[in-house]
Amino acid sequence: MFGIYLKRELGRRKKAALVIALGLALGIALVITVNSVSAGMTQAQDKVLKSLYGLGTDMTVTKTRSAPTSGSSGRPNFQFDASSNGSDKTQSSDRVMTQGGQALASSVVTKVAQQKGVASAVGALTLNVTKVDGSFTQGKAQSSGGNSGNSGSGGQGGPGGSGSGGNSTAAPQVQGGGANFDVNSYSVAGVDVGDQTLGPLAGSKITTGRTFTAAQSNAKVAVVSKSYAKENSLKVGKTLTISGTKYTVIGIATPDSSESTTDVYLPLKQAQTLADAKNKVTTIYVKASDSKQIDAVKSAIQKNISGTTVTTSADLAETVSGSLSTASNLATSVGKWLSIAVLAAAFLVSALLTSSAVSRRVREFGTLKALGWPSRRVTRQVVGESVVNGLLGGALGIGLGLAAAYAVTAISPKLTAQLGNTGGGGGMGGGPGGGGPGGQASQNTMEIALSAPVSMTTIALAVGLAVAGGLIAGAMGGWRASRMRPADALRSVS
Repeated sequence: MFGIYLKRELGRRKKAALVIALGLALGIALVITVNSVSAGMTQAQDKVLKSLYGLGTDMTVTKTRSAPTSGSSGRPNFQFDASSNGSDKTQSSDRVMTQGGQALASSVVTKVAQQKGVASAVGALTLNVTKVDGSFTQGKAQSSGGNSGNSGSGGQGGPGGSGSGGNSTAAPQVQGGGANFDVNSYSVAGVDVGDQTLGPLAGSKITTGRTFTAAQSNAKVAVVSKSYAKENSLKVGKTLTISGTKYTVIGIATPDSSESTTDVYLPLKQAQTLADAKNKVTTIYVKASDSKQIDAVKSAIQKNISGTTVTTSADLAETVSGSLSTASNLATSVGKWLSIAVLAAAFLVSALLTSSAVSRRVREFGTLKALGWPSRRVTRQVVGESVVNGLLGGALGIGLGLAAAYAVTAISPKLTAQLGNTGGGGGMGGGPGGGGPGGQASQNTMEIALSAPVSMTTIALAVGLAVAGGLIAGAMGGWRASRMRPADALRSVS
C-alpha cells in the first residue's frame, strides 16, 4: 500500500518533485566537484614533493651552512695558467662544490637510523659543478707609425727620445686579443647504491639502460637525467667527464612526476672523491616506521643529534607557492564554504517546497485521517516521498559532479609550483634543488597538470547528503501534515 500510494503521488506531482530534486542535485554536484578538485590539488602537491624528496621519504636531515670564514667569500673561484707561450691559450676548469648545506659525517646517518620510529635512513651528497671552458687570444703591440719593435739607427727608441728621419715617438698600443669562455653549471648527486629506495634517485625510473648495482659502490659509472642526456647528446655507453675523471653512462633516468632537479647521479663514494669530502654527506633521507609519528621522530632526531635541521614533507609543503598554492587555497577555503552555503540553501528550498506542497494537500490528508490513517502513517508517507526526491536529486547530482570532474581532468589545466628556500642554506630540506654554493636562496619552478579524481568516499558523501536533504524536507512536511485534522478537509470542500 505504501509503495503504490508513493508511486501514484510522485507521478501526480512530477514538476514539484523535479524542482526539489534539481535543487539538491546542484548542491551535491558542487560538493563533488570541490572535493575532487581539492583531491587533485593534494595529488599535485604530493607530486611536487616526491619529485624533490624521492619516493617514500618522510623527512630529510641537514645541517645549516656556516658563514664563510674571514678572507673567504664562499663563492667559486678559478685560476688559470698565465703562460704566454703561443698566441692562443686554451683553458678548461671544473669547480666542484657541495650544495644544500654544511656537510655531515657519514656516521650521522647511522645515528639517525638508530632513532626510535625510524625505519631507514640513507645519506646523499649533493654537488654543484661549474665548468669554465674557453681560450685566451694574445694581443699584439702596434705603434701609430707602424714601426713598432724597430729601434732604427740613430733613434733613441725610448719614450720622449728623438729619432731621426721624423719617425713617431708615440708609445705602442696593444691591439686585438681577448678571451672567449663558456660557463656551464649542473648538479650532481651521490647515491648510496646499497639502498636506492630512498634518496635523490628514488623519485625517478630508469627508462634506458640500468641503475647502479651493489658492487658499483666506487665504480666510475653514472646515471643521467633524461633532460640532461638530451641536452648534451648522451647515451648509454658514452662517457661523461667531470673534473678530469671519465664516467661511463649506464642509465637514463626519467622523473616520475616532474622535471628532475638533479642532472647526474654517481655512486656516493665517487661523489665524495670529486668534492674532496670523504665520508661526508649533505642530506640524510629518512623514512618513518609510522606516518602518524613523523612529528615525534622529528623531535627525537633534533633532540638527540645536535646541530641538525629536520624538514618534513609538511614543512616543505608550506614553501610551495605559485598558481598551485593559490588554487589549493581557493578550493579548500572558498570552495568549502561555498559548498556549505549552496547545500544549506538547497535543503531550505526543498523543505519549503515540501511544506508548501503539503499545504495544498489538506483535503487529501484530512480525508485519509477520516478513513482511519494515524498521524504517524501520514508523516511516514510524506517523509517517504521526500526521501525519494532526495535520492533522485542525489543521482542527478552525482551525474553532474562526475561530468564536471571528468571535464577538469580532460582539460588538465596547467598549474605552476614554486619551491622556495626553507632557510638556513639547506634549501628544500637539503635535497636537490636547494640552496647553491654559499647558501643563497633559490626557487625551483615546476609545472603540474591538474586532475580531479572522484573517490568512493566522495560518492558516499553525496548519497548521505541526498538522504539528509530528503529527511530534512520530509520532517518539516510530515510535521505539518500530522497536525491536520479531518475537519480541515471538510472545510476545504467547496
